[in-house]
Amino acid sequence: MKKFLSLLMALAMILSLAACGGAGGEAAPADETPAETETPAESDGSATAVATGVEDGVLTIAMECAYAPYNWSQNDDSNGAVPISNVPGTYANGYDVMIAKKICEANGWELEVIQSDWDSLVPGVQTGTFDAVIAGQSMTAERAEQVDFAGPYFYATIVCVTKADSEFANATSIADLAGGSCTAQIATIWYDQCLPQIEGANVQTAAETAPAMLMALETDTVDFICTDMPTAQGAVAAYPDMKILDFSGTDGDFQFSDEVRAENVNIGVSLMKGNTELKDMIDSVLSTMTVDDFNALMEEAISIQPLSE
Repeated sequence: MKKFLSLLMALAMILSLAACGGAGGEAAPADETPAETETPAESDGSATAVATGVEDGVLTIAMECAYAPYNWSQNDDSNGAVPISNVPGTYANGYDVMIAKKICEANGWELEVIQSDWDSLVPGVQTGTFDAVIAGQSMTAERAEQVDFAGPYFYATIVCVTKADSEFANATSIADLAGGSCTAQIATIWYDQCLPQIEGANVQTAAETAPAMLMALETDTVDFICTDMPTAQGAVAAYPDMKILDFSGTDGDFQFSDEVRAENVNIGVSLMKGNTELKDMIDSVLSTMTVDDFNALMEEAISIQPLSE
């Protein structure tokens, strides 16, 4: 009898616990869809929305401030230069600044420029340290996996630069550069994909910055460098003893698929992944500009760049 009563009490306790569970945590009906149990924020997508970054009326952008003619630093606000917010007393200017000012003027924003090292530009956009990068960046597939791009805001070509009195000054193809020592800027198509195409070239360590790359050539540390046309044009303006070697449109040019070449000659504005609203606002400005507009603005930047940085 005692065993029987014990079993009855245990059964009663189990039924009681089950009833309590049903009152507070009843499973959803089988015909209820996931959408019916989502919070309003999840159902309308606001939980994952990316802030534009310009809610405060300020577009914060980053650049090296050492990559003429795209961007450079100077000691005053001449020629429309703007203050560098994290380097007091110093101003930024160049093609990137000119483009940024047009974007801000069209949207009624103030412009803030932050100086940042090349390798920190993409991570800074990803973490929201700045709203965008306008720094002469190519719209490569690799970068596009990490950031979204607005633009292009310039179309460049890949060239080499040597000294005017160099044995390579009359080269008509990359084959004529065999045996020469060379370099290019780190983490660029110029270093990673162009220089390896030159058979017999003595490829040196990549330069950390564009100025360092140019100085390697100017001091005869290397025989030639590989870069894009605007950087080369800026180099020749600053160093008259340099010469541009442009093989584009010939059989002796660097070889890429049309897709890869387009990725690496199109310069874009990088943004945080998913920031479609800011991308659309920037594209709405850039889409009104033609190739001739871009080239004219680049010529202006080259004409006012400092002779040395």
